[in-house]
Amino acid sequence: MSINLAAREGGGAPRAEARAPAPTRRQTWLDALRGVAVLAVLFEHLLDPLFPEVRTTVSPWFDFGQFGVMVFFLISGYVVPASLERRGSVAGFWINRLFRLYPLWILAAVVGTVFGVVQVYLALPGQLSDHPVTSSIAHLTMLQDLLGVVSVLNVFWTLSYEMAFYLLVTALFVAGRHRGGTAGTLVLAMAAVLVGGVLPAGALSRGLGGDAAVLIATAVLVLGLAAILGGDHRVRLCGAAAVAVLAVVLLGTNSRVGAWESLAIVATMFAGTALYRLDQGQLGRGVARWVIGLVPVVCVVAAFWFGPGWAMTEEKAMAFRWSWSAAVVAAWLTFVAGRLLRSYALPRFLVWLGLISYSVYLLHPLAVQTLRRLVGDPAPVPLAWRLAWFVALVVVVVACSALTFRLVERPAQRFGRRLARSATR
Repeated sequence: MSINLAAREGGGAPRAEARAPAPTRRQTWLDALRGVAVLAVLFEHLLDPLFPEVRTTVSPWFDFGQFGVMVFFLISGYVVPASLERRGSVAGFWINRLFRLYPLWILAAVVGTVFGVVQVYLALPGQLSDHPVTSSIAHLTMLQDLLGVVSVLNVFWTLSYEMAFYLLVTALFVAGRHRGGTAGTLVLAMAAVLVGGVLPAGALSRGLGGDAAVLIATAVLVLGLAAILGGDHRVRLCGAAAVAVLAVVLLGTNSRVGAWESLAIVATMFAGTALYRLDQGQLGRGVARWVIGLVPVVCVVAAFWFGPGWAMTEEKAMAFRWSWSAAVVAAWLTFVAGRLLRSYALPRFLVWLGLISYSVYLLHPLAVQTLRRLVGDPAPVPLAWRLAWFVALVVVVVACSALTFRLVERPAQRFGRRLARSATR
């Protein structure tokens, strides 16, 4: 990856933004929200092996996992564009992102693959074993969920939408539209959600063939980022257009869950960005609040209008609509509550859990798979024993996550920051 001086990478951004960022005070309220979100995701994945009663009675009305990931998406929207603008350097931003995400992701992917090969719970999906090269390439882009490739760990799917968001944010930054176009971007995103229901899921992979779609998308991604990082102004703009078009095409025509839901996720992240700009006084408070407030409304309307993007009975489809919509509304209420309480002292455990939440998020499926093999059918197991299993698993996951945060995440982040600083000098 070519790395140029920040003054060459900002596109239309002011030259003052190219300086290395000053240290900023960590926003603990966001960490506390991450802690809430990762606990919700963990609880969702423990329903089948430990609490089938909750799955039967509550899941048709509320999806804990969807709630958790929507909180994560709002947080990403709030912090990611700010991180890019604070650095003023596309190279610095991507270096930090790569060292933030990939080291632990590689560890989890390797262990997850081993679990699949030795069948700790489920065998490795046939698509991964039958097409190992293209499946590996798709995973390395982190866009596998948008490339028609099943994830080696179920939680990896959210990283595909994070990556698509990074590409769109980078393109807006290079084009100089990262601030002035916030409200317009939100309006376009909401319109895209409502149009997304008529777009066919997986059309790109079916039309080109799965392997071809992966290879073409990867080539566009690599060449587009290389142009942004290594070219003159016109080349950077071409690179920005390429990665933006790639993200939009994948979201609109090739998502696993359907275009409307994929675009609703991206609209939610851009709404998080708008909330950040509102807090920073970069966005008018009148119309902007109405535009931001419309995002969850549009998402819920789309859920009831279009429904799930795959075949299921009408009863299950209606349960999906209600549970998905309730999760989205709850995520917004939780984020707004955290934002209102940001000046107060928040529970230290939640703040600390949020700090290691990426480790918890990536590692817990491995523990859950192991638990499912140990417990088997939970129905005849007394509730007291299942609660004991729940406590034990949470303790093990948190302890392992604290260890990987200290030994993998933190050293990688420090190295990434040093490398990013050298790239902006």
